Amino acid sequence: MNKFGLITRRLVTALLVGMGLMASASIAAAEALKVAAIYTLPVEQQWISRIHKALNTAAERGEIEYVYSENVANTDYERVMREYAEQGKQLIVGEVFALERAARKVAKDYPNTAFLMGSSFGPVGPNFSVFDNWIHEPSYLSGMVAGSATKSNVIGMVGGYAIPEVNRLMHAFMDGARAVNPDVKFIVNFIDSWYDPPKAKESAFAMMDAGADIMYAERFGVSDAAVERGVKAIGNVIDTSGDYPDTILASAIWHMEATIDKAIKNVSGGSFEAADYGQYSFMAYGGGSLVLDEKLVPADVVKAVRDKEAEIMDGLFRVNVNDQRPVSDN
Repeated sequence: MNKFGLITRRLVTALLVGMGLMASASIAAAEALKVAAIYTLPVEQQWISRIHKALNTAAERGEIEYVYSENVANTDYERVMREYAEQGKQLIVGEVFALERAARKVAKDYPNTAFLMGSSFGPVGPNFSVFDNWIHEPSYLSGMVAGSATKSNVIGMVGGYAIPEVNRLMHAFMDGARAVNPDVKFIVNFIDSWYDPPKAKESAFAMMDAGADIMYAERFGVSDAAVERGVKAIGNVIDTSGDYPDTILASAIWHMEATIDKAIKNVSGGSFEAADYGQYSFMAYGGGSLVLDEKLVPADVVKAVRDKEAEIMDGLFRVNVNDQRPVSDN
């Protein structure tokens, strides 16, 4: 073989090797992250549905392989976490408000697995990160709508449990209402359940009987009562205006995509560490937003709300965070 033939052969060999390396790199890059989620409630429940939606969106993009378990009892939660970790899931997502110690114990036993959990407490190294639905900003804006709309100056508020995650949204709503209507009063009740529409509906009826003409629907069932009595309501976490036409004035919406996408990027890039992901629920990150029905809300109120929204986005207005249990006005 002459020297030109040898050079050509070497070039071809190098090209094939290079193509092989590129193909291997492409395959590695295309491998989807293995993600599992554990939910104590059905995926239809409003809070859970936002996490589920964000993970499904990432799966549809081909970034993750997503599996989940719903309606997991607190007594089974630790076992399910361990099973997913043993299966080699790289990122495990869930909510651990009622079982913080057990969940953190599992994470400690699997230091090479990333955990991203809804929690009332802080992260712990090296692999247990936390998040929450910090939508106090759009909650304040929805309160402005409610405070402008009430004629009786009485607003009813039905919550699930009086935990910080709920309390801060209700207080922000109340602050927004008072900012535009100093005379407004609130009737507050917690039904001590995350999902009991009949109980929430019953509580809403009692508030309407006491004069409430605007209802803050933190739980399912409240808007049903509002429809039956012909009063208006404010939504929380998800947009239910399509289910309750001419009833929902505005809703504070939680978008979990910003949080999930950041966690996926960090795990895939090998940079995941214990951190508080709460900030990714802020409006500036696209984690929260306000939707309002401009057919039901006067133009001057819409403008005032949008102006305040712009101030929040520009960093010129900060919504107060109050985690204490809200109470009814005397």
